[in-house]
Amino acid sequence: MVIFNRLLKTSTEKGAAFLLLIDPDKIEKKELSKLIVDGVKGGVDAFLVGSSFLMNNSIHDTLKLIKSETDLPVILFPGSVNQVSRYADAILYISLISGRNPDYLFGYHVIAAPLLKEMELEVIPTGYILIESEKMSSIEFITNTKPIPRNKKELVMAHALAAEYMGMKLIYLEGGSGAEISVPENIVLSVKEYVSSPVMVGGGIKAPEIARKIVESGASFVVVGDAIEKNRNLSLIEEFADAVHIKL
Repeated sequence: MVIFNRLLKTSTEKGAAFLLLIDPDKIEKKELSKLIVDGVKGGVDAFLVGSSFLMNNSIHDTLKLIKSETDLPVILFPGSVNQVSRYADAILYISLISGRNPDYLFGYHVIAAPLLKEMELEVIPTGYILIESEKMSSIEFITNTKPIPRNKKELVMAHALAAEYMGMKLIYLEGGSGAEISVPENIVLSVKEYVSSPVMVGGGIKAPEIARKIVESGASFVVVGDAIEKNRNLSLIEEFADAVHIKL
C-alpha cells in the first residue's frame, strides 16, 4: 500500500498529516488550479477528492487537473460508485459502519470492486463513523442513516474497534459535509486509545486552532474542506498546516 504507507510516514514525521478535501461541485475549474498550487506551497500533504452528491460529473477532469499540478497523493473520497476514477492514486474504500444501511456497509462495494481492480487503484479500507454535528448532513440524508450522538463516546469506540477487527486500515471520524461543529476531542482521544488503527478526522474544522486540538487528541490525519473552500488564500492554508504539523 504505497500511498497509505506514505501517509503514515508523513504523519509520523510531522505529528499528523494535513489533507485538503476538494469537492468538484463547489469550485470552478479556473479557481481549482490556484487552490492546488497554494495547497502545495502552504503545506498540504495530500488531496482528497469527492462529494456527498456529485452533480456536475467532473470528477475525472478534477483529478486530472490536480495531478497535473502536483506529485502529492490524490485520493478519492467517494460519495457514490459513480465517483470512482482511474485518475486518482488511491481510494478510501469506505464502509459507513455507524449506519445500518446495507448498501453503504457492503452493497455498493461489490459493485465498485471489479472497477477498482481493473483500474489498479490502491484501496484503503476505511471504517467511516458519522458523528452528530447539530444539523443534518448531506451524507446522513442520502444514506438514510443516523449519526452517533456526540455524548455516546462508548458507541463510537465500539464501532471503531469493530471496524479494526474487520480488517479496516483506517478509522474516519466525520461530522459530515458542512458540519457546524467538529468531532468532540474526547471522542478522538478515546478512539485513539482504544484501537491501534490510525484515526482520520474531518467535518466542522473551521479554524487552525480546532485542527491543533484534534491532533493533540490523537488524530493522525486531519481533513479540511469547507473552511478553505470558503476562504481560499495561501495564508489560511499555511495556518492549518502549521496547526496540524505539531512536530515541525
